[in-house]
Amino acid sequence: MTLELAVSNLSIQNGAYRLCEDLSFSVAPQEVVTIMGPSGSGKSTILSWISGALGPDFKASGTVSLGGRTLTGLPIEKRGIAILFQDDLLFPHMTVLENLLFALPAGERKARKKEATQVLADLGLNELKNRRPKALSGGQKARISLMRALLSRPDAVLLDEPFSKLDKPLRKSFRAFVFETIRTMGIPAILVTHDEDDIPEDGRLIRLDE
Repeated sequence: MTLELAVSNLSIQNGAYRLCEDLSFSVAPQEVVTIMGPSGSGKSTILSWISGALGPDFKASGTVSLGGRTLTGLPIEKRGIAILFQDDLLFPHMTVLENLLFALPAGERKARKKEATQVLADLGLNELKNRRPKALSGGQKARISLMRALLSRPDAVLLDEPFSKLDKPLRKSFRAFVFETIRTMGIPAILVTHDEDDIPEDGRLIRLDE
């Protein structure tokens, strides 16, 4: 089932500072919409609001829906949205494979261990499956974190500069892999980035400074 993600009349304020006002847009299944803007313009804050993780210092109004189901006011775990921030947030006491399996419902972990192992093989990281995060490079951590988010099979995904820690050759190939995975899963995605090279070909762009 493919679902459209829609944001309507979003306004966010931090004290007297207004980050955005009456922002509305929608993201179709398989589409990646990119949000760009200068530091402090509210890019990551918008993602936090959509996911349900907006901090108490912010005041927001507006609605977000997924497939026509209103998500506004629902807790994070009820929204069906995966979010990947700049930091990898891997569990340091777990191996790479255990981190991937953690994204799966408890009853499915054994059955889907093969799927998680295949994901590592597809990324060329199968030899890392028994290592802990402290033994990984920044690029390896970024890839594992993203695949953990996608293994949970979300209905939409939010990407907050997920490619920023990768070197240029790896960034290009991994970016293509991510966008192809999103298309294959048939889910909408919102990407926040400072790098125009990250924008998908023919992708829509929202500039917060306009």
